[in-house]
Amino acid sequence: MTSERAPVADEQVQGKTLPRKLSDYRFFDDLARQVPAEGVTPYRLNTPLWSDGAEKLRFVYVPPGTQALADGEGLLRFPIGTALIKTFAFGEGAERRLIETRVLLNRPTGWVALPYLWNEEQTEATLAVAGARLPITTPAGEQISYRVPNKNQCKECHGLNDVVVPIGPKARNLSRQWLTGMVRSGRLDAMPDGADVLPVWEERTNAPADLAARAYLEANCAHCHRPGATASNSGLDLRWEQDDPHALGIMKRPVAAGRGAGDLLFDVIPGKPDQSILLYRMESPEPGVAMPELGKSSIDGEGTEAVRRWIEQLPAQ
Repeated sequence: MTSERAPVADEQVQGKTLPRKLSDYRFFDDLARQVPAEGVTPYRLNTPLWSDGAEKLRFVYVPPGTQALADGEGLLRFPIGTALIKTFAFGEGAERRLIETRVLLNRPTGWVALPYLWNEEQTEATLAVAGARLPITTPAGEQISYRVPNKNQCKECHGLNDVVVPIGPKARNLSRQWLTGMVRSGRLDAMPDGADVLPVWEERTNAPADLAARAYLEANCAHCHRPGATASNSGLDLRWEQDDPHALGIMKRPVAAGRGAGDLLFDVIPGKPDQSILLYRMESPEPGVAMPELGKSSIDGEGTEAVRRWIEQLPAQ
């Protein structure tokens, strides 16, 4: 006699409580190995948000009988009961350690973001409402104090017009192959217009400098630097669809000069990356200066190089 595993716990995804353990949702057939349950689909982003070099395992759950809706090249419109799941890991092979799993739940009252911290035994992740600090060695060999965000800090990146929203799965940042599979499975209503536009990060050097850099800024900065988000008062709008040079920082003076700007005068000066505040803050490890403020404790060399190459090739104003 064989026993069938219970399906994903929709009552936990859509309910009012905060499940204490990651296993309570039943998103995985094998939690420790991150083997997804039926109906839970792995995905990757063409250009991902960088988090100290962490490996990220991403999954989406769309409840049976529902489907996401295509909305041009922007975010897929997910139905109530959807869960977006992202696990952060460091190390390789037998040395790989799962550090945290963040879940974003689309409940009838709106999206809720919750962080789960993995135990030393790598058998379970427990709700960490207050967040945590952990010593981590990055893939670059740097020793950092890694921050698991608390429940409220999740809103600093996922907040838009005072509500929590997803920021990653936009059609332009998802592969056409993956989107086709979602359509065929019935989990997505149609192939989105403008799909698969952002370059695959591992192939960024084959892409034009502006596309690679703009994709990086979209994935790493635009969730805060856009109208209605937490850094909207900066005057920068780093979204992919923005085409106003001034909004992108080109020859734009900072709203508030100070320590964050160093002694520099403009956010971006064409042809002069070392005189551009944008790159200065990206390359700084100093709290209060470093950008992004959340989500990293070290400098992304590949990301800064992409932005540097873009600024170098910008035509003089």
